[in-house]
Amino acid sequence: MEEVQILDKKFRELIPEHAVQKKISEMAEQINTDYSGREVVFVGILNGAFIFAADLIKKITLKSRITFIKLASYQGTGSSGVIKELIGWNEDLKNMNVIILEDIVDSGATLEHTVNNLLIRDVADIRVAAMLLKPAAYKRDIPINYVGFEIPNDFVVGCGLDYNGYGRHLTSVYTLVH
Repeated sequence: MEEVQILDKKFRELIPEHAVQKKISEMAEQINTDYSGREVVFVGILNGAFIFAADLIKKITLKSRITFIKLASYQGTGSSGVIKELIGWNEDLKNMNVIILEDIVDSGATLEHTVNNLLIRDVADIRVAAMLLKPAAYKRDIPINYVGFEIPNDFVVGCGLDYNGYGRHLTSVYTLVH
């Protein structure tokens, strides 16, 4: 198992790059099928989802566009429980089919915040695509329509996910070594 050091923490490979890319391709195929003939607006959650969003959108064949919002809730290796909106909404989404792109869904607080913001914008449809889902940590009732991988409730980095700003560039997903 490959290990990497990021700042003061050691991480070991959990999901290799080839598996991540294969799963993203499968998710894109399913979205292309589900939304055939319809337009979609993807809403990526920064910073973490930018790599997942880029990899996914390259495989989308639909009439689509992408926008981003920037939310923050993590400090170090844990969620602060407080969601800060750092870059907000700048698109007219009324009557649009929207797919939220999340790098990881753990408690679901960020996702719930995003869905509530979309509901007041009178969108036609909301679905969620998450590269990673932590079922043991998920505390909301919002369906995750497209899931790359279900993972344990461990801290992970890579593929856009970070530890104090570092590790986003890693092409595999790594889990914290305890």
